[in-house]
Amino acid sequence: MDKRINVAEPVAAIGTVRSLRVRSARSAQPGVVPAAVAIAGVGLDGDVHADTLSPRQVLLAGVHAYDQYRLEANALRENLLLDLDSSVLRSGALLRIGPQAVLWLTFQCEPCGHLDAHQPGLSKRIGAHRGMLARVVRGGEVRPGDAVACLQRSLPGWSDDWRERVVRILQSVPDDMVLEYKQLARLAGVSTSYCRVFPRMARDLGLSEKLVPMRSQSGKARWEGSELFDVEQGRR
Repeated sequence: MDKRINVAEPVAAIGTVRSLRVRSARSAQPGVVPAAVAIAGVGLDGDVHADTLSPRQVLLAGVHAYDQYRLEANALRENLLLDLDSSVLRSGALLRIGPQAVLWLTFQCEPCGHLDAHQPGLSKRIGAHRGMLARVVRGGEVRPGDAVACLQRSLPGWSDDWRERVVRILQSVPDDMVLEYKQLARLAGVSTSYCRVFPRMARDLGLSEKLVPMRSQSGKARWEGSELFDVEQGRR
C-alpha cells in the first residue's frame, strides 16, 4: 500500500457503487456478492483476475452502458457497477471506493466477441463504454452504496492501445535480462493468443534480444516486470 495516498484528502465525488460481482474461475459467471475485500497490489479477494502483475485486476462498468444498449444484468462481466458513464474515466486517476479502498485506473477494457452473444454487433458499437480496468493500490472492504470519489493526486496513465503497452514494457526490460512471451502478455493485459505477434514487434523495435519463449535456453535472468507497478509504493 502506498502510505502517501491520503484517503481523507479533498476529493471529487463522481458516483456510487450499484453492485459487486466476483468471478471465482474463468469458467464461472461473475456472482453477486454483498461485499468484497480489495487487497492492495492483488485485486479483489477470491476473484479470478486477482494477480499481482496484472494491470486488469478489477473491471468497472457504468450503468450508462446498460441503459444505452439495453443490456441484461452481468452482460459486461464487471466487478463493480457504478452509476456513471465509464467512458469519462481516465487512465492514471485514483478512485476512492468507500472509506478506504483506492483503485488506480489503467486502461479501457477492449470490447470482445462475447458481447455479441448479447446483441449482434455490440462489440463494435459499444466502444469506450465497455468499462475501465484498474489495480488496487489501497485495500479495504467495498459494498454496494459506497461513494466513489476521484482523489486529487494521480499515477501514470496506461495506453488503451495494447501495442503501445507492449512497446513500453519491452523498452523497460533491463539489458541484462529477458522477458518471456507469456509474461509480456500478462503485463500488457492481453490474451496469450497475442504471443504470436510479439516476436515481429520486438524485431521491428530492435529489441529481439529482450524477448524469449518459455523454453528458451538463454542464460539471462527472467524479468517479471514488477517494476512497472513500483509507482504504487512511490518508488518512481
